[in-house]
Amino acid sequence: MSEEQNRPLVLHVGGDELVIRRRYETASIVNDILIALWFIAGSVMFFSEAWTTAGTWCFLLGSVELLIRPMIRLFRQFHVRSVRSSGRGAAMGESSQDF
Repeated sequence: MSEEQNRPLVLHVGGDELVIRRRYETASIVNDILIALWFIAGSVMFFSEAWTTAGTWCFLLGSVELLIRPMIRLFRQFHVRSVRSSGRGAAMGESSQDF
């Protein structure tokens, strides 16, 4: 192999952009956990008629959390774009692994 083929691949990515992505990813993970907890609690509460109303509220909260997830992604898009345009972050494309 030539020397050029043996060199490691080095990607330069803005530190600010990585911090932003990690924060929003963490918010998205916490939101997903809350969604699961609301729907699990609501499902368990539906086993008893006395808890049906509380279970319905849990389902409603879980549904609101489902709306929050795309909003987190949208806010992240705007935040990353503003960091890129200010020159503090490097251009980093979206991937299918993004939350």
